[in-house]
Parts: sequence; structure tokens; C-alpha cells
Amino acid sequence: MIAKIDNTIKYGKQRGGFGIQILYPGLVRPELNDSGFSTIGRIDHARITPGTLIPMHPHKNDEILTYLRSGKVNHKDSEGHTDTVSNQRLMMMNAGSSFYHEERTSEEDDTLEGLQIFLRPEVKGLKPKVQFHQLQNIHSINQWRKIAGKNQEYPMQIRSNTWLMDLRLEKGKKILLPNQPAENCAFLFYVFKGKIEVGNAMTLETGESALMESESPKFRADETSDIVLFITQTTATHFDGGMYSGNLLQ
Repeated sequence: MIAKIDNTIKYGKQRGGFGIQILYPGLVRPELNDSGFSTIGRIDHARITPGTLIPMHPHKNDEILTYLRSGKVNHKDSEGHTDTVSNQRLMMMNAGSSFYHEERTSEEDDTLEGLQIFLRPEVKGLKPKVQFHQLQNIHSINQWRKIAGKNQEYPMQIRSNTWLMDLRLEKGKKILLPNQPAENCAFLFYVFKGKIEVGNAMTLETGESALMESESPKFRADETSDIVLFITQTTATHFDGGMYSGNLLQ
């Protein structure tokens, strides 16, 4: 069975120029008693106006991917990094035992829109580190692109059995899920923007997603769509007590 996660399951927050829609993917499976799903803790779809400051704040035991599609943000952290993150320069903050960062959106650019993705590490208390990756192109057209994962062929490393890919699927084009990177994997297919027909079962629009544990449907773009794909090993060892990625239902 394919479980659709529509926008009604999200939690909205707005403070000044900072707005997010929060997805806890495990809420679609209440019998698991987990706000996250395996190693996927929380996904924030953010829209932040130019010149907004998100002050220095802590993270602990979260693996955090900043995936932007528009706008830019100037980053500073407790590990001594300063950099600018954009739709071609992505950032992974492996928070570990203790980590602080601040972000300020560029005043000269468009409103920032992107995902802040909170994943669960294998164990708590890991050494904090930060990774950056420069994409060759903003979009990967009609082909899955590796973004971050446990395996070395992924450009940014996640410290648990979790993998992220993306693509832009042009109107009328079809695609299948990629091969599983490990046994017992589930897929979370997130429509960042657009409209996707999932087999003969459902239609997903901007912000909606589908959770699949054994199915492998064909996806067709009713309009040109940007997709982020999350893959998690459902039997993977993980720590679910992270500051943001942790289980809210415990």
C-alpha cells in the first residue's frame, strides 16, 4: 500500500519573515508510535524573506541537510565555518554531541525557499562536522541525482542508513524509483513543487508526499515538477532522541 501524506498533516509556523511547514512523516503510520519514520525525523519546508536573521542556536544529535531551491543564506557555526548556501551549494550539518549555527538570508536575492531536513544518526554523541557540496547544475533533468547518503558515492555523508536523491521531472515524462541501496528500504517521495501522478493510485501536488515500503509505481509529471526522494532502511540502527530529529511521541 502507498500512504499519501497531504498538506493537512503538516504543522505551520510563522515568525516575522520566517515561515515553515513541518512534516513529521511517521504520523501517517500512527501504529508505530513515532513522529519520524525510521531514520527520517522531520522535514521543514521553509520560506524566508530576504534579510531575515535566524540567530545562533543549538542542535544536538541531528543530521541536518539544507537543500535550497531559491534564495541564498549566509551561514556561520561553532565549528568555525562561514559560507553561503544556495540552490547550487548545499550544506550538511552533522550536529553530533553539540553544535551551534546562525543563518541570515541575503538581502539582494529572492525569497528563500527550501528544505531543512532533520535525519537521525546511528548513535548519539558523534563528533560535530559540516559538509558543503557544489552542484554542477541547479536541476537534474529526468534523472535521479545522488545528494547525500551513507555510501561513499554520495557527495555528502549521512551517519546512518539514509540516502537522499533529487530530480526535475519534465511535464509528460515518467520515471521509476531507483534501486534500493540496501535491504529493507522504504521510500518517501516528496513533491517540492509541481504535480505528479503516482501509478493509478493518487496525485501528489506541491508539498505532498507518498511513503512506500514495498511498492515501486511509475511516476508521471502532470506538470514539470521538482522531487526530493528520501530512502531509509527500516531495520537500521538509529538514535531517536535528537533535538529536532527525535521522536516527539515518546
